[in-house]
Amino acid sequence: MRTVAIDLGGTSVKLGVVEHGALVSRTELPLTPAFHLGHVAAAVHAQLDGAAVDAVGIAVPGIVDPAGTRLVAAHGKYATLLQLDLSEWSLAAFGRPAHVENDARAALVGEVTDGIVAGARDGVLMTLGTGIGTAAMIDGRLVRGRHGHAGILNGHVTVDFAGQRCPCGNTGCAEAFASTWALREAIAGGELEPGPELAARLRARGAIGVRDVVETRQEPESAAVLERFSEVWAAALVTQCHAYDPEVVVVTGGVMRSAHLILPELSRRVHERLWSSSFRPPVVTPVDPATSVLRGAAALASAPDNEGPS
Repeated sequence: MRTVAIDLGGTSVKLGVVEHGALVSRTELPLTPAFHLGHVAAAVHAQLDGAAVDAVGIAVPGIVDPAGTRLVAAHGKYATLLQLDLSEWSLAAFGRPAHVENDARAALVGEVTDGIVAGARDGVLMTLGTGIGTAAMIDGRLVRGRHGHAGILNGHVTVDFAGQRCPCGNTGCAEAFASTWALREAIAGGELEPGPELAARLRARGAIGVRDVVETRQEPESAAVLERFSEVWAAALVTQCHAYDPEVVVVTGGVMRSAHLILPELSRRVHERLWSSSFRPPVVTPVDPATSVLRGAAALASAPDNEGPS
């Protein structure tokens, strides 16, 4: 079986072809102001080189409709795709309708299918990137809820009721304190003064991310930011664990390339703060986080009930 997987990410678009459960081809497109779906179709066809397609999976950074056909809500991302029937677009582009799913859910399925937690049936995932994405699975089935919001909004749990208003509408969200966009806003607004090395990176590239903070942690300014971020991430993870009682916790995203510097302390904080009788789940990070979403999107598109492994 040959499946096309498309990951519409926050900074780039990842494309892959999966055959018999293995990712055999992968490419990436930069997300520019001129981006449109025609670029995606052309790049996928170049990967396929004339081969037929059996299924298509598309992952998006937002709320999807219950039928799994379109993106219905997102904040500041892919405005041109809102309410566009991506399943119909896929049918026209590749001859097969697509199954559309939230990207964090797809990432969790990717890791449960053949990743770091292969075979797990109860788990939660948090992805740390431009924002904070989350997902949950109970007894082998993704948590979606009546309107598609369940499990994926834990980045918008309140960690400070007196905090600033988040673009989502809530106050004091975890994402508004400990994400790449929050970091950039804090520096631009003068709330955070970066140390010399972090400031040099900002001047050189025009933008920085959480990974830059980790890599400059020897500077007091970066160390203080990392401490605050770790506290927020732990608080959000504890809420996920209390809500879904997982057997395993997956933390992923670009910043987890420095997992050896982040994961042990994050795990300690989570285990320390869980309800006294709660199970202390292992906190792990994927071996290949860059392909989690692609592998999960393909698994969902290929599964009879679009749930991934059962």
